[in-house]
Amino acid sequence: MASVGIEPSAPVRDTAGNATDVDRLPEEMNDMKIQDDKEMEATIVNGNVTETGHIIVTTIGGRNGQPKQTISYMAERVVGHGSFGVVFQAKCLETGETVAIKKVLQDRRYKNRELQTMRLLDRPNVVSLKHCFFSTTEKDELYLNLVLEYVPETVHRVIKHYNKLNQRMPLVYVKLYTYQIFRSLAYIHRCIGVCHRDIKPQNLLVNPHTHQVKLCDFGSAKVLVKGEPNISYICSRYYRAPELIFGATEYTTAIDVWSAGCVLAELLLGQPLFPGESGVDQLVEIIKVLGTPTREEIKCMNPNYTEFKFPQIKAHPWHKIFHKRMPPEAVDLVSRLLQYSPNLRCAALDALVHPFFDELRDPNARLPNGRFLPPLFNFKPHELKGVPVEMVAKLVPEHARKQCPWLGL
Repeated sequence: MASVGIEPSAPVRDTAGNATDVDRLPEEMNDMKIQDDKEMEATIVNGNVTETGHIIVTTIGGRNGQPKQTISYMAERVVGHGSFGVVFQAKCLETGETVAIKKVLQDRRYKNRELQTMRLLDRPNVVSLKHCFFSTTEKDELYLNLVLEYVPETVHRVIKHYNKLNQRMPLVYVKLYTYQIFRSLAYIHRCIGVCHRDIKPQNLLVNPHTHQVKLCDFGSAKVLVKGEPNISYICSRYYRAPELIFGATEYTTAIDVWSAGCVLAELLLGQPLFPGESGVDQLVEIIKVLGTPTREEIKCMNPNYTEFKFPQIKAHPWHKIFHKRMPPEAVDLVSRLLQYSPNLRCAALDALVHPFFDELRDPNARLPNGRFLPPLFNFKPHELKGVPVEMVAKLVPEHARKQCPWLGL
């Protein structure tokens, strides 16, 4: 779950644009609203809350005449950690609900960009933020705790499970997982304007019963502003778009599309498509498949490298990378996602209407155990704003249109 190379968010500023007193940050949290307008209090509690059995008590509400509500969480076990901090599973003692709490060290000078992003998100394929609070340690370190919905599995562990069994993942799961990844990307890219910047199997949560997929870990996420530079040391190995390896700082949300293409290839192959111990290794692996980038393609990734001499290697045909029985639509989609030129990669919303996913649109489609598929077509109006009618008709198949009465189809 580690996020790399996170730039500090902007310092807290007042309405006149002056940097405000850093110690006021926790109070400022009280002004934040999340999607269902539940009040988020910046309660500051003491203690190392990740110890098993430790109980942390915090409050929500108490503003605008609302009653204060006490919420207690009992830490159960650590489920992940990385450079950002730690994620632990906890139980809400009042409701019995299991949650995940992500605990990150908070720089008092800055607002937390991950929290700001999470507050904007509200869709089925993105992990939801329930609550947040601050905690301090004896050393007076301030930690932000994000209380998130708990989803027990990751796509990474599912891939490992099939590898252990020496089996290929059933194609319907590959379609289901990939479709939901692109649905989450279409939402964050088009509706929120956010680039995730760390798409990988470990950051894709799966409910093993319903097979609903949720994108998590927005610790590297950022709104990309045209003309403003970004750090290129972002995204995890194996899933890094070539323009990042080339050190580009003016990239687009197409870096997430490349990463998602790598995840799709890994689901189909059972192993990463571009493994590499370093950026150079990674580039060599990409060139072995896509061939040497043309001068034009290098210019699209990072114009500073156009004079660089690369070994001339021919592209390896995509159909030879996958086994003979691989459906041509699967190979076609991978080839549209993994393009050197970021502007030639198909956008997340376009990926959703690709024929590879047609099986999911069949009204009789079911999971291998005979159960119904998780919700795939319950789009909200803002998700499809500005989308051509014929594309909407494909995105919301006839049998699912009652889920979107606002469409008027």
